[in-house]
Amino acid sequence: MGTAKEFLRNISYFRLQGFWWEFHIDKENHKFRAGIRFETIINLYTFDSKFRLILFDALERIEVAIRTKLVYYLSIELGQWWIENESNFYSKEFHQESLSEIDKELSRTKEIFIKSHYRKYGDNYRPPAYKTLEIVSFGCLSKLYSNLNHTIKAKDRIAKEFNLPNHHFLRSWLKTFNIVRNIITHHSRIWNRNIDSPPRLLYKTEYDFIDSPKNENSMYHCMSYILYILNKVSAGHGIKERIIILIEDSDFINLTEMGIPDDWRDQNIWK
Repeated sequence: MGTAKEFLRNISYFRLQGFWWEFHIDKENHKFRAGIRFETIINLYTFDSKFRLILFDALERIEVAIRTKLVYYLSIELGQWWIENESNFYSKEFHQESLSEIDKELSRTKEIFIKSHYRKYGDNYRPPAYKTLEIVSFGCLSKLYSNLNHTIKAKDRIAKEFNLPNHHFLRSWLKTFNIVRNIITHHSRIWNRNIDSPPRLLYKTEYDFIDSPKNENSMYHCMSYILYILNKVSAGHGIKERIIILIEDSDFINLTEMGIPDDWRDQNIWK
């Protein structure tokens, strides 16, 4: 392992501060618990980095699935230009904001299929949904779905595709997943993060899941919900095994900080 000076040349003191904070016994005077070494901090930092990469892999699969289902079910019910029609959306203001965001993405994308579309059909109109939704952000997808009129049958149909009761659940879960994704893409600390907007609690389901957690904002709660969706959309994904191995190989981790209960491996979704 390199020296502290070598690490601090590439990882800022301020960034590492977020990882040694929990090892303090006196935060005011920056006194650490006995036995805490710089190596302990780096191990936690490395754990967080590996954990972020696993979650990002999981969220990427979910993002691809939501794109696919939005295009498929909404285009069948409303036509391939459904994004353009403001009558499909509850809030006209939010719809316009989404279109503005889409236009920004269309103007700066380097994707060949978008450029080819404009060469062939001109750029007076946006490409149809099956092309346009391939280049928008997870956040934009979440906003488009959330703003759909509740009378649109595909809205609940898409939720059920993720083994959720209705659109209220999927709307909430997508919002949470987008928050987590943004934290990850900014390379911020994630392992013991409390999520301000937790996913709506799912009390009853016929599929493997967890008991209601003590801390709904915890990372354990969030990663269990990610795993629940992943089990539906990406068979054989291996994410659960990777998370379990990472945690079990990291005996320096305080599981309580992540909201992980003592019996977590007995929970159906983590068995």
